Amino acid sequence: MSISASTACDVAAATIAALIVQAGALWALGRPFLCACGKFKLWEGDASSPGLSQQLTDWYSFTHIIHGVLFYLLLWLAAPGLSVGQRFMIALALEVGWEILENTPFAIRHYRKQPPAQDYAGDSIVNSLADTLAMALGFVLAWRLPALAVIAIAVLLEVGVALNIRDNFTLNVLSFIYPFEFIRRWQKGGP
Repeated sequence: MSISASTACDVAAATIAALIVQAGALWALGRPFLCACGKFKLWEGDASSPGLSQQLTDWYSFTHIIHGVLFYLLLWLAAPGLSVGQRFMIALALEVGWEILENTPFAIRHYRKQPPAQDYAGDSIVNSLADTLAMALGFVLAWRLPALAVIAIAVLLEVGVALNIRDNFTLNVLSFIYPFEFIRRWQKGGP
C-alpha cells in the first residue's frame, strides 16, 4: 500500500503543525528548549547523566520507536477502514498528547518514584520533539516492513535497552501501573 504525493504533503504539513503545537505546549509548561547544561549532543548514552531526556536522543528514544510500532498495530486492528495517512495522524496526535502529558508536574513526580528515573526533570523540547519523530519512524517501519522484521526489531530494542539501562518500554509501563518490588530491585542493580 502506498500513499499519494498529495496525501504525503498533507501528512508532512500536519506533522509540522503538530510539532509546533507540541513545542508550544511544552514551552508553556516551562520546559527548556535545550539542555540546561548548555551543551547540545545528538546522543546521550549515560543513563545516569542529567543530560538524559535533555539531548536530542537517548536510550528512551528507542521506546518511542516501539510506540510507533504499537500505534500502527492497534490502529490497523481498530480502524482498518482508515487510510494509513489517517492512522498516522491519529498516532501522531496520541504521541504529541503523551509527550505533553509526560512533561506535566504530575507525571514527572510519578516517574521519579521509579528507580531509573529518580532524577528525572522532564524532557527538553528538543528531546520531546525527537521522541515524537522516533514514534513516526516506528510507525513507518511497521507500515513498510514485514511483520516478523518489525517484531524482531521491537524485541531487540526492548532487550537492548533493558540490558543497557535496566529499563525499557515494557518495564516503564509496568512500573507506571504498579511498582512491582522485584522490578524495582533489579532496576536498582540488585538480583
